[in-house]
Amino acid sequence: MSMYSKWNKWLLKGLWWLVILGMLAAIPVAYERHLSEQSSRKVEFVFDYRDLLEISDTQTDPRRFVNEQLQQMKKHGIGSVAVYESTLNELKLSRRIELFSSHEATALTQTPISANENFTYLIFAEKDSEQRLLPLINQTFNSLNVKTRPWSYKNQPGLIIEMAMDQAMLRTMDPDPISMQMLKDQGFNIVVRMSNRRPFVASQMDTLLGQLRSMGVSRFIIDGATVPGFTSEKDTSSLAEMAELMEKYHIGLANIELQKVQQKGFNTLAKRTHYNVVRLHSFTEADGQKLTENLTEEELRERVQGVADRLVLAVKDRNIRMVFLNARAVKNVDKGVILNPLDAIYDSLDGPDGAIPRIKQAGYVLGTAHDFDYVHSGWQSVAKGLLWLGAIALIALTISYFIPEITLAAFVLGIIGSAGMLVLNSSLFGKILALAAGTCAPTLAIMYALRAGKRKLERPTGSRIGFALSLLIRTSLISVVGILFIVGLLNQIQYMYVLDQFRGVSVLHLAPIVIVVVYWLLFNEKMSYGDRIARARQLLASHISVLWVIAAAVIAAAGFYYLSRTGNEGQASAVERYFRSFLENTLGVRPRTKEFLISHPLFLLGGYLAFKYRSAMILLLIGVIGQASIVDTFAHLHTPLVISSIRIVYGLVFGTLIGLVLIAVWEIVSRSWQRWVPRLKES
Repeated sequence: MSMYSKWNKWLLKGLWWLVILGMLAAIPVAYERHLSEQSSRKVEFVFDYRDLLEISDTQTDPRRFVNEQLQQMKKHGIGSVAVYESTLNELKLSRRIELFSSHEATALTQTPISANENFTYLIFAEKDSEQRLLPLINQTFNSLNVKTRPWSYKNQPGLIIEMAMDQAMLRTMDPDPISMQMLKDQGFNIVVRMSNRRPFVASQMDTLLGQLRSMGVSRFIIDGATVPGFTSEKDTSSLAEMAELMEKYHIGLANIELQKVQQKGFNTLAKRTHYNVVRLHSFTEADGQKLTENLTEEELRERVQGVADRLVLAVKDRNIRMVFLNARAVKNVDKGVILNPLDAIYDSLDGPDGAIPRIKQAGYVLGTAHDFDYVHSGWQSVAKGLLWLGAIALIALTISYFIPEITLAAFVLGIIGSAGMLVLNSSLFGKILALAAGTCAPTLAIMYALRAGKRKLERPTGSRIGFALSLLIRTSLISVVGILFIVGLLNQIQYMYVLDQFRGVSVLHLAPIVIVVVYWLLFNEKMSYGDRIARARQLLASHISVLWVIAAAVIAAAGFYYLSRTGNEGQASAVERYFRSFLENTLGVRPRTKEFLISHPLFLLGGYLAFKYRSAMILLLIGVIGQASIVDTFAHLHTPLVISSIRIVYGLVFGTLIGLVLIAVWEIVSRSWQRWVPRLKES
């Protein structure tokens, strides 16, 4: 035996010890992540003030309507209001000013105006508006080199802005100080929608942030595609100044979930403010419009309940700490009225089975949302080193099930290659290593189960149910190895806020299935490599029948459906959404359907039948779906560890119960068949 063979044989015995060391290192890392997740328990409901103003514009007494709705919001648990940077249009909606074009001013004053003039004429609605808003408006337009001059109509003071009204109404100003003061006096926390529409001037931003902080503002929601101070990916000097000012005034950011594209400069600004970030879930105007459609009372109750379920799920399952509520007025032609969803939104918050009581019951409180207190001890760097070795060992172990002779080479090459990746890109290093370990664990688990099932077929002794149950437990424990490596290697605050993502969810679902099928077809039996190559050629050269084509089409369709339901953007039917809602409301945490209804029960039945039937191995093979799902549950790094843990436990418990029912049904059918078939033959 060569020296390489001796070392290879020795390594095969020692790899599991490296995996165990990695697992042990991951446990305290996971605990510190749990502490981080538990450090922020305040949930903030925020309503869009601009939406409220736009709805009020459809009412006979807009200001009274706004005040009444603000009182209703306080009553129903909405403690914050989002205020935008002002525009002339918003000041008009607030009834602080009135606007006229040159043409309208001519008709109003009955005074001829030059035909070449296209200016904006403004009248202040009251003295307070003039005193507070005139300096703001003058400063804004003078900074744009647009002339302004006094004007009045019937003793009402005003202003002429030498810019076309459509243009002038788009110009951004500081938030309306009158509205902010009014909202603060009513006890609301103020959140500001901050844009990058104005040129960044550090001194002006310093003054603005100081004023906002005096109003109690502690968080921005970015309005637009770029953050304040962003100029380009290369020039970050203004971003650095913006971050310093936000740090100076203790103002953080809110990251809107499920955006197609992250706002440019957001990650940089978040990093420079030491991740003073909360995750935000947006209930959009389009979502609110669904509550104003022509619905029966029962249909409306179902939709309101759906909104409540959605908000609870966002807070519990996705670390959401800020819920942003939008609404708009909708013309209903059939009823001949203008509707808004405000009452339905209130019902979804604290009506029967509303979101807020359920969120409180889950251990959260209403208040001003704050960032996580990220716990990251110095010893985690040592733990990451052990996780690194353990992950490479897990990959080498998986390879050994196929070609044991190259295990040592695979381990050494894995160490060298991953070390190079760590030097070049540490973030990519963690993601790829976590993906590889997460793929190998369920793969290894099912290959182990297939070997165990084969041995039991050859020596069918002991309890059949006992073997099936223990096999499910042992297999799941091997899959848990992948969980620990994903959690340990990707324990960074960026993943909790989804500023960075682990984009291996689809691979985690599909790769173990493919690898296990290859193992079952070519490596499950003892044979030479030449025989395996011959079998592979035979499979590839097999004549394709119509039945094969149909089977391939069915498998492809099933695979497409399987992947379409994977991840945050997965699609589900109406029936399935109802079933999910039922499980969530009944259990508190919804187990995954593919685990407890399909994979685990069939795996348990396969373990039970492995005593007598070689074809039972196919049922064990199907178990890879559930094992991959167990690991994938923890790949959603924005989901609290407690929730993910409860989810897989529920999946195993209910999957076991359904599996025992399947076994009972099998026994009944099997014994009935054995009893009746001989009688049929005799007759």
